[in-house]
Amino acid sequence: MKEIQLKSRAKINLSLDVINKRPDGYHEVQMIMQQIDLYDKVTLTERTDQQIRVMSNCQFIPKDSGNIAYQAALKMQKYFNINQGIDIFIEKHIPVAAGLAGGSSNGAAVITGLNRLWNLNLSTEEMMKIGVEIGADVPFCILGGAALAEGIGEKLTPIEGLKNVWMVIAKPALSVSTAEVYGQLDLSRMIDRPNTPKLLRAIEKGDITSLSKNMKNVLETVTEVKYPVIKEIKNKMMEYNALGSMMSGSGPTVFGLYKNYEKAKSAYEHLSILYKQTYMIQSYCRRNEDE
Repeated sequence: MKEIQLKSRAKINLSLDVINKRPDGYHEVQMIMQQIDLYDKVTLTERTDQQIRVMSNCQFIPKDSGNIAYQAALKMQKYFNINQGIDIFIEKHIPVAAGLAGGSSNGAAVITGLNRLWNLNLSTEEMMKIGVEIGADVPFCILGGAALAEGIGEKLTPIEGLKNVWMVIAKPALSVSTAEVYGQLDLSRMIDRPNTPKLLRAIEKGDITSLSKNMKNVLETVTEVKYPVIKEIKNKMMEYNALGSMMSGSGPTVFGLYKNYEKAKSAYEHLSILYKQTYMIQSYCRRNEDE
């Protein structure tokens, strides 16, 4: 049986703006997305039948058609008339329901992996078109690195992104529904929006201080009110010398950017006592690794 293993990377949002709500219920967004060096391991093993089976070391993720990884495999089977089943084992390290695109990243890994395993020779763009059908964040997870995302998140402009910047990530012991957060967002009262061009210039110059001071996520107006612990974590990050701190995606995970390894390590040591799911990692630049 042929087998392949891939790293399925998490992402954070360095900015998140919601422009408007479309007639179909989706929201138009503008956000800067950045992969980080926190990843699940996804192992794909061919089966002798046509069944798709999802397994994991994590009890909190669905093992059936409710899992994006399953949906990705099914989509690939149907698109290309593949009479081959697949076992998908997800070794989970990315927190679940955290605003880090863990599920979308798993789906992206399945599409990328099956492209190789089944010798489909699809381009990145072709894989991204399949990915958007199962989730708005999936195309970015296939593209990797960093990008400006527009539309519903599927219109991607690659950027250089952050290079090996140290950060600390903390997820409180709660899960947040993305649909619920977007549903409660009142765009008519939105005043404090991110200045996306300014943030992109700061990233291009490697000016982490300017980036940190100007990061904004409009979804905090909903999630922070409902879950005050998010604001508490942001305050703790700043107390422990973060250059800036913000919620990622619809939450509840919070990240802080740090000037160097020592400051990040000190913050990690303090925060990991308070929050079980705390990680010290770096930003991920796609060029670091051919994957």
